[in-house]
Amino acid sequence: MVVELVAAGLGGGALYVAAAARVVRQYERGLVFRLGRLRQELKQPGFTLVVPFVDRLQKVNMQIVTLPVPAQEGITRDNVTVRVDAVVYFKVVDPADAIIRVEDYRFAVSQMAQTALRSIIGKSELDDLLSSREKLNEGLELMIDSPAVEWGVTIDRVEIKDVSLPETMKRSMARQAEATRDRRARVINADAELEASKKLAQAAEAMSDTPAALQLRLLQTVASVATEKNSTLVLPFPVELLRFLDRSQREPVERPRESSGRGPGEDGRGSEEGGRGGADDRTERSVLAGTPPQVGAGATVPDGGRVDVGTERVVGEERRVGRGAMPDMGPAYRGDSGEIPPESCI
Repeated sequence: MVVELVAAGLGGGALYVAAAARVVRQYERGLVFRLGRLRQELKQPGFTLVVPFVDRLQKVNMQIVTLPVPAQEGITRDNVTVRVDAVVYFKVVDPADAIIRVEDYRFAVSQMAQTALRSIIGKSELDDLLSSREKLNEGLELMIDSPAVEWGVTIDRVEIKDVSLPETMKRSMARQAEATRDRRARVINADAELEASKKLAQAAEAMSDTPAALQLRLLQTVASVATEKNSTLVLPFPVELLRFLDRSQREPVERPRESSGRGPGEDGRGSEEGGRGGADDRTERSVLAGTPPQVGAGATVPDGGRVDVGTERVVGEERRVGRGAMPDMGPAYRGDSGEIPPESCI
């Protein structure tokens, strides 16, 4: 009989322990509600017992919770439509307030984070959303943490993850960035040109003192160009060389003019030669001036030839014309009066 009672007591005790035994993990805290009333004592991590059918143990996670905030669409202060999403890190510091003061603290923090994010979007400009995220994160943290303190929750940090812009705004920003880079490149290029021009001016001043240096530099340039595989070699000529060639071409034209201007007695020849020189001089002046030459005594004209305008010589076979005689230019060159028309001498 005693053995049976002992066995029954042991069995009842085992059932009681099995019904009252609870295990609280290290990152949790336990709240005991006895007949619906919260007891002040918190169950610490480990093995604990509660009164079966009287007490109800509710565990609260004390870890940091990562809560993603859905993307919120809003209009910034400078009238740009954007979509912004964020993430909130929070943890429970007072398990009793987190259970008693709010129905679901996770849902409450999520809704508060979405509301604060929309408010921040409306108060900020687009440049602040893109460049000054640290300030916006601090503002979001303050806006969410203020009501969350009463819920036994503290906000660890808030981070803005992504800012989505319209495609038109992306293209506009890309053009602006490209224009800015182009402006910087032009400024740098202009500074380089200015510095190069100063150096070139100094080099030109140094080479002006020694002309041989310019020639050596020209040869170096030609040698450097010739080393490359080019089918065409451009050889620069100095302007002074072109001027020298131009003067050398003009000298043969000016010498006959000087010789034709000598008088009849300068070279020791007779009056016939002097008269011939005067006629040639008149012929030359007439041809150079573009007027028909006056053919007179002692002048020479081509036999059936022509007079070239702008030159000092007569093309064709020459024959001497006597004093007072006219050259036989053929019937085609004589008019009705027997005189040579002026056009036939040009």
